[in-house]
Amino acid sequence: MDMSAGATCEGRDLSTLTSPELMKLEKAIAERFMGGLPWGSIAWGLGNFAVWLSLWPLTLMGILPLWAAFPIATANVMLCYLPSHEAQHRIIAREGEPLFWLNELVGHLSTIPMMLPYGVARLTHYEHHKHANHPELDPDIGTKSRGPWHMILKSIAQRQPGSAAGKSYGATLARIGTREAQVAGLVAVVYQLVYLGVLFAMAWTGHALVAALVWWLPKQIGTTYIQFYLSWAPHHPGTQIGRYRDTRSFRSVGGNLGSMGMQFHIIHHLYPRIPLMRTPAAYWALRPVLAARGCDVAGL
Repeated sequence: MDMSAGATCEGRDLSTLTSPELMKLEKAIAERFMGGLPWGSIAWGLGNFAVWLSLWPLTLMGILPLWAAFPIATANVMLCYLPSHEAQHRIIAREGEPLFWLNELVGHLSTIPMMLPYGVARLTHYEHHKHANHPELDPDIGTKSRGPWHMILKSIAQRQPGSAAGKSYGATLARIGTREAQVAGLVAVVYQLVYLGVLFAMAWTGHALVAALVWWLPKQIGTTYIQFYLSWAPHHPGTQIGRYRDTRSFRSVGGNLGSMGMQFHIIHHLYPRIPLMRTPAAYWALRPVLAARGCDVAGL
């Protein structure tokens, strides 16, 4: 598609539009992809959690061998964040609406396999949106890396005890300083204690391999995968700040399914109310406008 001067969108020559006219056109297109109940994400979040939960009795009872449970559990962790992400942005339902309870249920349950409390995820994610790529204020700036392998190594290093980068979410909650942020911090401590307690109890009772292959190792692999595709890849090289500069489109070697739709993450940063499963269509509809705005759309 030609993105040079004279490019058209919906029959309009973008080079002739003023900035307010371009914004009006951009918003009109984006609004077509908003609204409705994202049943796919709801089923995804609750179904994925149910499958992960079922692995525990199935493996402990000897019904499912560990070699089969391990890749399933790893996939469960990889898939667990995005349904909660929909809830974080109140896409399922906003506060005060009849289905807000469902929004919060999906938000809380989805990220249990990776032991990320919903409150922590939501508050820090909002800060990421407000300060994307800021070297001090973006809680996800720790994923900024020279390249993919460097990012993977950093992701592992940041989960080691005493890592300064690994404390970024706690520092962000402290900076927010509200009662909600304080409660989220306390819940995070409880989550960590429960997680370590379960691992210890499983090892103590002779089920260390079950704990390692159903939770610990899948959590490590899944967390790196999520940080790679949801944080590093859409923002690399992470040097620019601003609505149309702080993210990009890119082509994943694993395709759109492999990246869980993050090839089009630029749409989410511009219009967080567009559900994940509609971002590819929204991207292609908006691409000429985004190019005119100076967005990095060269990747797709």
